[in-house]
Amino acid sequence: MFKKYIAISLIFSLFSFASDEGIEYSGVMVTATADKQEKIYLVKRIIPDTCNNVPINNKMLWTENFAHASVPEACKSTYVHTKGKLLSMQLDIDLETYGELEVLYFLKEMQHNKKMLLVDSRKKKWFSYRTIPGAINMPFHYFEEKDDYEFHFKYALAYLGVLMQKNGEYDFSKAKTLVLFCNGPWCNQSPRMVFALLKMGYPAEKLKWYRGGMQDWLGAGMTSTRK
Repeated sequence: MFKKYIAISLIFSLFSFASDEGIEYSGVMVTATADKQEKIYLVKRIIPDTCNNVPINNKMLWTENFAHASVPEACKSTYVHTKGKLLSMQLDIDLETYGELEVLYFLKEMQHNKKMLLVDSRKKKWFSYRTIPGAINMPFHYFEEKDDYEFHFKYALAYLGVLMQKNGEYDFSKAKTLVLFCNGPWCNQSPRMVFALLKMGYPAEKLKWYRGGMQDWLGAGMTSTRK
């Protein structure tokens, strides 16, 4: 029954961000009063057509400045938000979604608790460029494509405290509690790793998801590994 529940939950959760088009693009018609007059708005994610095919790299994503010229250089901040799909607040019914304060408290406890790990699930280049201090890098595709990354997958399992038994099953009795994140609330890399772990049988109560990721972390003025 439990496995059936997980399977249904995974299908529902995956559907929320797997389709090509979503509500953030089609939008919602809203009637609102402004200046004593009713106006109709289409509330949606606004991405100029010229931005759809712009290749995004680390430098563009995290270092460019588009604030008004009068804003002091030290105060400028921006984010290129033309990629990905917005994700629901909750990935799984038994899985907690974290904000910045929860991540901070987790980091604090993690300093003296070896059973806790902050995991950057992005690919290595993203991690190397900038991440949250204290995070380790476990790219999502090591788990999603574990047959193609057998060595990395087995090494990661051991680091997570998961034992692979001779019959191919996994022993999660000593599995660590994880907080996973990626680029932002539109980035599906950490959710894909979450789903891959759940599919393996990783206990949902030992998985936490920082939905805001690097976008919200930097937007809140939090410390990163890159000055």
